[in-house]
Amino acid sequence: MRMNGLNDKWSRVAALRPARANVLPAQIRPAEPGSIAELLGAEVARNRYGEHLAVRRWFSTPGLFEPSPVAFDLLARVRDPERSRTARAALEEPTRWLFLDTETTGLAGGAGTYAFLVGIAWWDSGGLQVEQFFMRDYTDEHSVLHELAARLAERPVLFTFNGKCFDWPLLETRFLMTRAIAPPRLAAHFDLLHPARALWKLRLGSVRLVELEHFILNARQLGWDRGDDVDSSLIPQFYFDYLRGGPAHPLSGVLRHNQMDLRGLAALLGKITSLLGDAEPRAQGEDEALDLYGLARFLGRRGEPARARSACRIALDAGLPAAIRPGARWELACLAKRHGDYLQAAALWEELATDPDDGLAACEELAIHYERRARDFSRALEYAQLALAKLRHERVSARLSPARAARLEEKIHHRVTRLELRIQNGAKATLPRFLPAR
Repeated sequence: MRMNGLNDKWSRVAALRPARANVLPAQIRPAEPGSIAELLGAEVARNRYGEHLAVRRWFSTPGLFEPSPVAFDLLARVRDPERSRTARAALEEPTRWLFLDTETTGLAGGAGTYAFLVGIAWWDSGGLQVEQFFMRDYTDEHSVLHELAARLAERPVLFTFNGKCFDWPLLETRFLMTRAIAPPRLAAHFDLLHPARALWKLRLGSVRLVELEHFILNARQLGWDRGDDVDSSLIPQFYFDYLRGGPAHPLSGVLRHNQMDLRGLAALLGKITSLLGDAEPRAQGEDEALDLYGLARFLGRRGEPARARSACRIALDAGLPAAIRPGARWELACLAKRHGDYLQAAALWEELATDPDDGLAACEELAIHYERRARDFSRALEYAQLALAKLRHERVSARLSPARAARLEEKIHHRVTRLELRIQNGAKATLPRFLPAR
């Protein structure tokens, strides 16, 4: 029933064909010939706080994607159940969603940093409607912030990329600095940097939006690419040069850059939703295996151990790089142990224990498994002694701190002594058969 309701809402949003005729601010006047507004393809918008430039563009891609309640549940899930419920409810109202990206006078933040260009976007008529507010100078800031507050009042569910750390705190500071315009209250804020980092950092290393567009989203197929894009590190200087009377034409590239960021953000939400909602993921080759392993780790952190275990197993079968496979085996073994599948966990730990440069933790787990579950004290002793040998090797290589190595050695010695005593006493069990391992 819930899925049908979400689909109905999505269908209504996709059918909003007449909405493409935007509701303009109360006062709009066309650009004067030769002005920066004409150069940027903007109009001059006026409200109670003054004027600013407004640019509107509609793009057919990226379009709306199929809703996925499973993916929405994962995106909204946080430690606080009440916040999770609020965020999940917000995702069910796509008419209230707003994508946001800013271009600023610096990356340091603080009271001296301005967002001279604020770009917002939302899905409309099956495509993406983009609106940008530009400050011709610092006196336009109140007007820009007032317009942004009005849009956020209509669409208070915010999507950003690194916006929780940078864009939104900066804007909140700017709102407070006006002493007249209260910071808008958001119904929910989803920062897509965090799921993107979990899903694709293993493969890409860098999860900058431009990298995601090229390697994950295939932006060129969606109708845009960064071939003539401006270097983001130069954007503040372009604006400062303009304020000092320098050329304004580089700012056209800044607006295009901001538009591409917004389109990338919208496409990224669709990609993440598709991946998180896939009940039967598949992987072919190393790249897809890495993505699936990233998904497994994300699912494990979001409280989905069964799906995490399945994704991790598929990733291993598909062929993870040799440097990643031990970590994936370890995580799969831990997930199997959590599910009570001790035989699979033990098989994976035995693979890890053969690693000459590692395997200490695997040997510890095997010693626990054979002592407490399999009741094979001789094998438990073998693995405990192997753990001691590996510990000595790690001490020589200085991979463990002396204090930690000493504590670990004492713990393993205690286990060895106990196991030797049990074997001498005829392996009589003195502990409950299914006592949890420590």
